Amino acid sequence: MSISRTIISREEKIFNIVNILIMLLILTLTIYPFLNVLAISFNESSDTVKGGITIFPRKFTIENYKVIFTYNNLVSGFINSVLRTIVGTLTSLIACSMVAYTLGRKHYIFRKQVSLFLVITMYVSGGLIPFFLLVRDLHLMNSFLVYILPGMVGAFNIIIIRSFMENLPEELYESAYIDGANEFTVFLKIIIPLSTPVLATIALFVAVGQWNNWFDTYLFNGSDPSLTTLMFELMKVLQSTQRAGADAVRTASQQLKVSQVSPESVKMAITIVTIVPILLVYPFLQKYFVSGMTIGAVKG
Repeated sequence: MSISRTIISREEKIFNIVNILIMLLILTLTIYPFLNVLAISFNESSDTVKGGITIFPRKFTIENYKVIFTYNNLVSGFINSVLRTIVGTLTSLIACSMVAYTLGRKHYIFRKQVSLFLVITMYVSGGLIPFFLLVRDLHLMNSFLVYILPGMVGAFNIIIIRSFMENLPEELYESAYIDGANEFTVFLKIIIPLSTPVLATIALFVAVGQWNNWFDTYLFNGSDPSLTTLMFELMKVLQSTQRAGADAVRTASQQLKVSQVSPESVKMAITIVTIVPILLVYPFLQKYFVSGMTIGAVKG
């Protein structure tokens, strides 16, 4: 018995060591590109062109970020991006959870038909031109609502939330009905608190999509600077540096009276500005992410 226990113990130790090494390798491959981009964004451009930057800047500077924020409309774009992310996420959670709750109730006679319709929309869409015409006819052009209403209800989000709610014990509903609760009370005071994991997961999906989206600004609000978004403005900065090359960046550097920066450094700084807000939000939702996806994916 002692020999077998020793052998098992050694096998477990070997497995743990190999597992740790593999995880460290995956962690390194995952985090190194981000650290490299971060280091280049904080490194002097004249030194960056020499190459060899790894995860630490050789000559630290914030001039790359100063050049970015000399461009117009970045502040208003940031405010609009934050607003559309918060409002869009909240309204989408409310709408999707209400539809999911309705489709999850067995006494709803059209639940199968509506669920089938939602699944079909995941595979077939009208296309960009009909969508543009619809937004125009609804008078959502040059309006903040174009960021909220078109994406408020998502078929995938509804299916995930519905599957999670269907896994909740039926006795919860029955006991609430016996106590005199109506559907709204059951939904608001029982189902929503128990559905926190899946709602947090969907919130992360929606928030990332809202924050990163710039194409709807380009299509519908591109002519109104007051409705611009941070991603749209950063996209314009990135395109201007690609088209004009070093000349555009040199002009911005001269206006700000800082050392000349390269288009590559500006690109890296833009990348960091884009992803940092989402990285700040993710840790608060991470603990719900796995449970929300696994439990919500049990049923289709």
